[in-house]
Amino acid sequence: PRSTLFPYTTLFRSHHAAHPKAGKPDSHSDLILATAVIDRVAKALEALIASFLALMGIMVFGNVVLRYGFNSGITFSEEISRYVFVWLTFLSAVVAVKDRTHLGMDTVVELMPPAIRKTFGLASNVLMQIATLLLLKGCWIQMEINMGTKSPVTGIPVAIVYLAGVVASVLIVFLLIRDLYRLLLRKGTA
Repeated sequence: PRSTLFPYTTLFRSHHAAHPKAGKPDSHSDLILATAVIDRVAKALEALIASFLALMGIMVFGNVVLRYGFNSGITFSEEISRYVFVWLTFLSAVVAVKDRTHLGMDTVVELMPPAIRKTFGLASNVLMQIATLLLLKGCWIQMEINMGTKSPVTGIPVAIVYLAGVVASVLIVFLLIRDLYRLLLRKGTA
């Protein structure tokens, strides 16, 4: 079962609709607008992930058929498949953070009183932001180091691989800041 620690979307939509000032801009309407934008970006990422997966499957399968059936192959297939797989992994991590589908151990936390659950939620969010910022820093450094290095077959800069980590880290930090903001807006309990 999904964690009940962060059931935000319905909470803020119902709160926004129940208040007479719902039409005026406030932090709740800004949050709902941000959520709508995030949902659209996530849909685009999901489409991109699906197309990357299809591209990878076609290239690898085509290369296998050409190798064993015709004793030839697509020279750039393995390299492009590897790069696409790295991008697919990082973009999937962004979607997983957005949907809160990463593996989590919340059995003990769920047994705690609501105020302690909120404290654990805050600590967890801050720790995830720190880890993601470290990933961002490392990927940025590697991207700069490998900017002049070209891949052997296609000649694509190797920095493209590390750019996937930079893009994913920035998006994940944005999502975590939004989640932290939601958590802080909640009154008293989680």
